[in-house]
Amino acid sequence: MSEPRTIADVGEFGLIARITAALRPVDSTVVGPGDDAAVIACPDGRVVASTDLLLENRHFRRDWSTANDVGHKAAARNFADIVAMGAQPTSLLVGLAAPGELELTWIDGLVAGFAEESAEVGAAVVGGDVSAADLIVLSVTALGDLQGREPVRLSGARPGDIVAVTGRLGWAAAGYAVLSRGFRSPVQVVNAHRRPEPPYAEGVRAAELGATAMTDVSDGLVADLGNIAAASGVRIDLRKDALAPSPKLRDVSSALNADPLAWVLGGGDDYALVATFPNAVRLPSAWQVIGMVNEGSGVRVDGLRWGEGGHEHFR
Repeated sequence: MSEPRTIADVGEFGLIARITAALRPVDSTVVGPGDDAAVIACPDGRVVASTDLLLENRHFRRDWSTANDVGHKAAARNFADIVAMGAQPTSLLVGLAAPGELELTWIDGLVAGFAEESAEVGAAVVGGDVSAADLIVLSVTALGDLQGREPVRLSGARPGDIVAVTGRLGWAAAGYAVLSRGFRSPVQVVNAHRRPEPPYAEGVRAAELGATAMTDVSDGLVADLGNIAAASGVRIDLRKDALAPSPKLRDVSSALNADPLAWVLGGGDDYALVATFPNAVRLPSAWQVIGMVNEGSGVRVDGLRWGEGGHEHFR
């Protein structure tokens, strides 16, 4: 008998067995894959939960990204939501729908990507589900533990707070622009789209420093800060000089005849963290002050509305 090559060759239960055999628990995993449900230790007594949906050809393309890239990105975008609340990620639940003719080696790469990204934050994939579909669909739920801290919400920004960011801005948008033009380099920006690198440790650090509001930059800096401004009933004023695009982004934008500042202000998928802090807080070097919280509403850049919004589904 020939070696099985596709999902159809092994069937649902063979696929589940293959996936779970590649996963390893962590200390917070009380009951992992294989039972009716997972059991996760949560010493804080409160669970932080976030869920996300990724569709093939909308959130990723197999001709642009490897299966390993997709696993990393799917995990990263969910863990970024957890750390943006000031929590420590503990686990992932993954729902997978895929065509029967999908090769098992692609599944192996996907699972490895999930496991590798989870290991970066000390979390584990603890369960999920599989189904057949015409295209690959991933439904990912991340769980986290506050470890005794209060959650950092969108609604806590106050006039007089400073606004600061940590992580890259605009790189994933530049990578998407490069790939959309049919190019595969420069590799730094292309890889930023394929496999984001959220500054995970800074979420907990920001909470410990007294961040009053925080979010991850998934839809664009201005759009995501707009959520903080609306929830907090304040205006956020950004300084353009503090958001100068990096030389690499300027080089790419020159080659593509694009505006690099549009990537910085409107590009998502980098999963940087942006937060507001009391003015007296001394921030570590990983954080860059980019503006202030004032009375009013909305977001301004050098006093003006930014004309280009971030990503929004259905528009």
